[in-house]
Amino acid sequence: MKEVKKRSDCPISCTLDVFGDKWSLLIIRDMMFRQKSTYGEFLKSEEKIATNILASRLQNLEENKLIEKLEHPESKAKVLYKLTQKAIDLLPIIVEMHLWADKYFEIPADIKVLINEAKKGKEEFIKATANLLKKQISA
Repeated sequence: MKEVKKRSDCPISCTLDVFGDKWSLLIIRDMMFRQKSTYGEFLKSEEKIATNILASRLQNLEENKLIEKLEHPESKAKVLYKLTQKAIDLLPIIVEMHLWADKYFEIPADIKVLINEAKKGKEEFIKATANLLKKQISA
């Protein structure tokens, strides 16, 4: 594994060194909430990530043990990406980002449903979602 270079010992700075660009968080979002798991599925995201950026971010996420790369069960030409427990532990942060965005931005209806579920009981929502994600990584 490539050693992660730290800018400082500040916890926020160290965290940003791992996934501090928008693309890495969007890949994690797609895996958590949109069940995406292949390179082609990530390319189809509405944000239109460039192929070279996607390849770089997937490699970085794998090197930092946030995702793992597996053989695709249906195609030797495809790779399957799965979240690790380390990535699932980001779930409370991702939920908080959704709640913050709901205060300040117009949110699409399908995402608003998710946010409203989290608002009803944030801890329960996080626990239930984490359990679903854990089942996916153990499958």
